[in-house]
Amino acid sequence: MTSAERHEKLLALAQHCETTGRPDRNLDAEIYEALGFTVRRKPTVLAGPRTPPGGIYQQGALWKAIGKISAEIDVAVNVLRQKAPDWSWSLHSVVAEEQSFEALVAGCSGQGALASLALCAALLKAFAARGGQGKITES
Repeated sequence: MTSAERHEKLLALAQHCETTGRPDRNLDAEIYEALGFTVRRKPTVLAGPRTPPGGIYQQGALWKAIGKISAEIDVAVNVLRQKAPDWSWSLHSVVAEEQSFEALVAGCSGQGALASLALCAALLKAFAARGGQGKITES
């Protein structure tokens, strides 16, 4: 994938985070992949009761269950701190006709129906603005 294609994919995924009204396990896997994690999606046919929904991602030599990054703010914050520990960020609740959230990550803003979606949108835009790279650290 070229850097231009990666940039467009990050922005398209950020837009999806902003326009969807609800979390989605497939979206979780796409966000992890876009942020540079190696993801194995849950097989639909051979899934056992111990297979985590959404799949697993590789962190170092370990495989871990994909967190609900589009649904849970603590998961989104942990991924942000892991992938871009030096980036500044903020999150605000916007009260209008419907409550929504606005996030700012490294100067890039994102909106969403949920705080986690707004933070994911802003993080994806920040990665796109920096050529798909954060100050990535392995934990």
